[in-house]
Amino acid sequence: MQIWVDADACPNVIKDILFRVADRLQIPVTLVANKLLRTPPSRFIRAIQVPAGFDVADREIVKLVQAGDLVITADIPLAADVIEKGGHALDPRGEFYTTANIQQHLTMRNFMDQLRGSGVETGGPAPFSQSDRQLFANRLDRHLAQYGNK
Repeated sequence: MQIWVDADACPNVIKDILFRVADRLQIPVTLVANKLLRTPPSRFIRAIQVPAGFDVADREIVKLVQAGDLVITADIPLAADVIEKGGHALDPRGEFYTTANIQQHLTMRNFMDQLRGSGVETGGPAPFSQSDRQLFANRLDRHLAQYGNK
């Protein structure tokens, strides 16, 4: 199992959690972004820089992810592609995307895109909170306990 991170928009506190997990459990964590990222020195942590462009990092993750891998992303279409390949997708706020809920997330995302496209001000996501961080850490730990040794 490997953890892939859609790193361009991933909060630093989530990256820090993942860095600690990588070393503690000796699980490879790879950050994929279109900008150069600094990572702590570790044989379990690496970063891949992809060219700038729409969804370039997402396409790279989909190309590299294997069944059973975990992808950290808030990008719903990327999560759908990961699930289709047999991977797991976890939002940085701690919600797992699954075959049971991904279509609902895609529908809501498309609806919100249509609203924004018609000029409706929809606002953005709520600020990232301590409870978001804790929920992410708890769900990550449970997932790794369940799937980490397979």
